[in-house]
Amino acid sequence: MKIASITETKNQLSALLDKVRHGETILITDRDRPVARLEPVGNDDQADLKGCLAHLERNGIIRRASSKPSNLLWEKRPPKVKEGASILQALFSERDESR
Repeated sequence: MKIASITETKNQLSALLDKVRHGETILITDRDRPVARLEPVGNDDQADLKGCLAHLERNGIIRRASSKPSNLLWEKRPPKVKEGASILQALFSERDESR
């Protein structure tokens, strides 16, 4: 359980709420005396997914799309893979070629 003062809570509320979304409980203190507790409301998987995405976006790990994907993405068929082909071998050969 993380302990945060009122000042820290005011200054870092978004970050603390993000931790709560991921299941952590925050104890809020006023002059080292506990006054409140922030804890997750429930196990709503959709809310948890949105919290995870928001966390990744804030940390610069992902960037959400600004528009919907093109319909061409769904209409175009992926290339056929040769029988016996290995994704791992393709990765290694691509890596060797780029050196």
